Amino acid sequence: MPYPIVNSIISWFLKKRKHQMELFLKYPIDVQKELLFKLLYKAQYTELGNKLDFSSIKSYKEFTEKVPIQQYESIEPMIERARKGEQNIFWPTPIKWFAKSSGTTNAKSKFIPVSEEALEDCHFKAGKDMLCLYFNNNPESQLFIGKGLRLGGSSAVYEDNNSFFGDLSAIIIENLPFWADYSSAPKQETALMSEWESKIEAIINETIEEDITSLVGVPSWMLVLLNKVLERTGKNNILEVWPNLEVYFHGGVNFNPYREQFKKIIPKKEFKYYETYNASEGFFAIQDVNDSFDMLLMLDYGIFYEFIPMDKFDGENSKAISLSQVKLNVNYALVITTNGGLWRYLIGDTVKFTSLKPYRIRITGRTKHFINVFGEELIIENAENALKQACLKTACEISEYTVAPIFMNRNKSGGHEWLIEFRKHPKCINYFTEILDNSLKAINSDYEAKRYNNLTLAIPKINVAKNGLFYDWLKQNGKLGGQHKVPRLSNSRKHLEELLELELVK
Repeated sequence: MPYPIVNSIISWFLKKRKHQMELFLKYPIDVQKELLFKLLYKAQYTELGNKLDFSSIKSYKEFTEKVPIQQYESIEPMIERARKGEQNIFWPTPIKWFAKSSGTTNAKSKFIPVSEEALEDCHFKAGKDMLCLYFNNNPESQLFIGKGLRLGGSSAVYEDNNSFFGDLSAIIIENLPFWADYSSAPKQETALMSEWESKIEAIINETIEEDITSLVGVPSWMLVLLNKVLERTGKNNILEVWPNLEVYFHGGVNFNPYREQFKKIIPKKEFKYYETYNASEGFFAIQDVNDSFDMLLMLDYGIFYEFIPMDKFDGENSKAISLSQVKLNVNYALVITTNGGLWRYLIGDTVKFTSLKPYRIRITGRTKHFINVFGEELIIENAENALKQACLKTACEISEYTVAPIFMNRNKSGGHEWLIEFRKHPKCINYFTEILDNSLKAINSDYEAKRYNNLTLAIPKINVAKNGLFYDWLKQNGKLGGQHKVPRLSNSRKHLEELLELELVK
C-alpha cells in the first residue's frame, strides 16, 4: 500500500478518538468521579481493598478518610511482594511488569507496578491520543509518510522472580503492537540497547538514511543525539539530514532551557513542538493546541487525580483536594490513584492550572526539588524563567545547571550557588548574574525579600562548568540516557559538591 494512502488511513482513524475526548472535556468532574468508583469496585477484593474496606466507600470524602496518602517508601513492602510473584495485593489482575526508576534525589531504585490496564488504557492510549491531537490541529500532516525516531531509556528489560523490570520506555517498546514498530526507528533491538553511548551510535547508523518525520524523547538527550548526527554528516542543520521532519514530541524536563538550541538546529518556522507529561506511574497530560505551553489533563486514562496546595504541603500528612476544587495558578503537589494499583500515591511532581475549562496544566517542579533554606521558596519554574531572561539578554545558551544553598555563618549571609554548563557563553558573567538575580526578584517576592540589603541572601554565586561535566557526572553515576535528569534545585549541597569535585579532576 503506498505511503500517502497509509498516512490518510491512519490519520483518519486517530481523528475518530477526538470525539471520545469530548465526554471528559464536557463532563470532567463526572468522568473523574465515575472513574474513582470503578477503580474501587475493581480492587475491592484485593488484599489492600479488604484491609481498607473499599466496598464500603460511597463518596470522595469517605475515600480520603479511609485511604491514606502514600509515598513510595510506604508501599515498597507490598511492591516487593508483588515482584516476587504474589498477586492480588493492590490490584486484581496479574502484574508482571515493573518500571524501574531511580529518580533524581535518591539512588535507591523504585519499581512502579505496570498492569495490563495501565499499558493499554493509559500509556498506549496516550500515544495514540498524542497523534490524534496533533493530526486534528495539523490536518495537512504527512507524518506517516516517514518514520518516527524514538529515543527511549538506556535500560533493557530484565527478568527477576518471574517478573520483568526496566525503564518504562523499554517496557512500552517491548509490548508495542507490530504496526507501531513498523512506523518507528530504530528497530526494537537497538531501542532496547542498555549501553548508552553504543546505542547512540547504533541509532545514528540505522536512521541517518531513513525519512524521519517526527522525534520522540527527552530534550537533553535528544540534543545529544541530534548534535552527534550533525557531527557525523557534516551538515549545518537537521533538516539537511531529514528534510520532512515536522514535529518533536517531548517531555521529561522543562523545555525552556533547550528551546533556542532546537530552533537553531531545526530552522523551520512551521516546525511543531508538542509537550507531553508522562512518567513511570502514568501518562497524565498532552499539549492539545499548536504553539502552546499548556497541556490538557487527560481524565479517562484510569487515573484519578488529587492535588495538595504546596503552601500546605506536609508529605503523607497533607490534605488533598479533588479536581473540582482546584484554582488557577496555584502550585499543587500531584496525588494519583491508578489502574496500576497505586492508591493516593504522592508522585513528587508539582503542577499549576492555567485553564479550568478545559483543565490544562503546566509542570512547575518537584516536591523535593526546591530551595527553601532561608524562606525564599525558590522552585524550578522560578529558576528556569529567570534563566530564560538572562539568556535572552546576554545572548547565551545553557546546556545544564544545578543550584544549592550557601549556608550562613557568623561572618556572612547565605546565598545560592549555581553551577552552569554553557553551550554558548555570555560575554560578561557578572552581567549575566545581575540579570538572573533581578529576574528572580521580579518573579519571586519571597526571594526578593530575602535579598534585601544582602542581609539573608547575597547575590548568587555562579560557577561556570567545563564542557561535558554534567554528562560525565551522569555517566559516573550510571544515569546516561532515558528519563535520567540532572537535579536542578536542592536544599542540600550533595550533588553540587560531587560535581565541583569532578570538575577539579577533569
